Amino acid sequence: MQKLRITAVNVCRFVLAATFIFSGYVKAIDPLGTLYKLKDYAAAMSLNGLLPDWMLVGVAIALGALEFALGVFMLFAVRRHVVSRITLAFMAAMTVLTLWIFVADPVKDCGCFGDALKLTNGETLLKNIVLAACAALVAWRPVDMARFISRSNQWIVRYYTVAYIVITSVYCLYTLPIFDFRPYHVGMNIKQGMEIPEGAEQPEFESTFLLRKNGETREFTLDNYPDSTWEYVDTRTVQTKKGYEPPIHDFALTSCDTGEDITEQVLTKKGYTFLLVSPRLAVADDSNFGDIDQIYEYAEENGADFYCVTASANDEIERWRDLTGAEYQFCNADETTLKTMIRSNPGLMLLKDGTIIDKWSHNALPQTDDLTAPLQQLTIGKAQNDSTTERLLIVLLTFFLPLSALTLADRLWAWSKWIRNKQSNNRIFNLFKTEKKMRKKIVAGNWKMNMNLQDGVALAKEINEALVADKPNCEVIICTPFIHLASVAGVLDSTVVGLGAENCADKAKGAYTGEVSAEMVKSTGAQYVILGHSERRQYYGETAEILKEKVDLALANGLKILFCCGETLEEREAEKQNEVVKAELEGSVFHLDAEAWKNIVIAYEPIWAIGTGKTATSDQAEEMLAYIRSTVAEKYGAEAAEETSILYGGSCKASNAPELFSKPNIDGGLIGGASLKCADFKGIIDAWKK
Repeated sequence: MQKLRITAVNVCRFVLAATFIFSGYVKAIDPLGTLYKLKDYAAAMSLNGLLPDWMLVGVAIALGALEFALGVFMLFAVRRHVVSRITLAFMAAMTVLTLWIFVADPVKDCGCFGDALKLTNGETLLKNIVLAACAALVAWRPVDMARFISRSNQWIVRYYTVAYIVITSVYCLYTLPIFDFRPYHVGMNIKQGMEIPEGAEQPEFESTFLLRKNGETREFTLDNYPDSTWEYVDTRTVQTKKGYEPPIHDFALTSCDTGEDITEQVLTKKGYTFLLVSPRLAVADDSNFGDIDQIYEYAEENGADFYCVTASANDEIERWRDLTGAEYQFCNADETTLKTMIRSNPGLMLLKDGTIIDKWSHNALPQTDDLTAPLQQLTIGKAQNDSTTERLLIVLLTFFLPLSALTLADRLWAWSKWIRNKQSNNRIFNLFKTEKKMRKKIVAGNWKMNMNLQDGVALAKEINEALVADKPNCEVIICTPFIHLASVAGVLDSTVVGLGAENCADKAKGAYTGEVSAEMVKSTGAQYVILGHSERRQYYGETAEILKEKVDLALANGLKILFCCGETLEEREAEKQNEVVKAELEGSVFHLDAEAWKNIVIAYEPIWAIGTGKTATSDQAEEMLAYIRSTVAEKYGAEAAEETSILYGGSCKASNAPELFSKPNIDGGLIGGASLKCADFKGIIDAWKK
């Protein structure tokens, strides 16, 4: 059942990823097309003019980028919980929207996949219901999605994806869409695109012209089109009868000077024709009119026709003429058709024998240096290679190839890390490993509840003098009762002997009579604190949650932690020692990040060997410490595990310390009774010199 669930979640994940990547990409490379669709929705909701066009362009870019990024993040299982929830919320909103579109039918095409794939409103609703169900399943069990890239490297995917799609979208806005899914693409013969196969049911269209004269505005058709004394206002073409619809069905040009239909004249001309396309001249970019005029003059000199095709009325045309000094002919066409022809206002198209051979944005027009000979001799005068395969290859090389390389490198690194961890966990390997890592070696004394203030200060002074006279080969720490801390701190050379407390409270401050906070401990001069000792767990009921609070407060106050873990005799005899120790670590310290973990020293204390005179054999101790190190490696990585000091804390004496300390995973000891006498304690410390 579990395998079936995991399979279902990952199938849904890939369906969502593929759909969102495709949908987001086709929107991102055609931000003006997305803008037009957003304006259609705004008109249907009576929200026209609520936002300016420049802001809607930003929304269009953001929408495409969001969908594309969600798809890529879903594919690579990046931030699984957050991404799956955002995807579910997005699909819930889109499903509600498409339900309204299906019922109210305000637009004929939802625009989900731009011009690349047209769906009916019913198909769109069905698609979104399926995707919403997939998103719900993935959001229910996001952890079932297998990661392709480890969590530590996912930031690369996030930033690269967002940067790539936003830059791509801005580039396409500045120039033209990388992929042109519309019928007016390079290589299309417009006249052939308008043809209806023999025998196909004929659709019928009617163009209505809105004209004005003497303050009166009237509608006309081609049948009753008036004389040139009427001023052109607008054109609308509607389909009056369904039938076979050719790719191009709405291309019609009307001369602004004579009112004649010049469509056939333009499409059947032998040779070159420039079409300067501007849906609305009032909002057209006029910054490059000098380049446009030079192209017009070049066309005049070389026998090419040049028309400005617009849906603007005469007043806008005259304003454009006054502004730019335009001398070329103007003709009218349907605004929607012009927006479909080229995603630029204005944009320039070059036709040869009625076939589109090139298109330019107003930001990337041919320059004078490009127009040094007749068109038939120039590169721009020849049919351009509009290879979809080449453009797909560019996308693969610039986006998917780098991410694929990252995935491969990440998986190879994960595999090599797994090998290293396996070696680190291998008991036989560790038994024969002779090279010692440069981990900190520590002998820590735990005085427990022993000695009054005067005796404690005297012992601390004696230990300090002995170690100052005979420098130790390890770090030495003495952990004393609270009443000793401030006084003992005054007699220790902190460069030789460190000071620690035996406990601290799980509260920062307040009405907790008898408790001592981590801040108070730190204020005495202590650098360490013992937490999780078995006696605190057994006699005072300290749970994993209580210890977790203590750990966080101790670290917040700059204390380093000697964290104790270990099993009882019953647990050892039941062979549950590994399970118990791992649970204690997971419950109280494994929530820390890698930086905080550097302040943790682990002390393994088999409870059955504390104060009983029993001692775990050196091999038993080594086996448990090797296991603890492997557990740390699983959580924080092999390097962090190799740098973590792990102490043994079970009836360690001067007599057995050399054997224990010779083991590769034992980095010292947490010493109880033997730390109450200077000679005994120093005998254990000196084991590091043998």
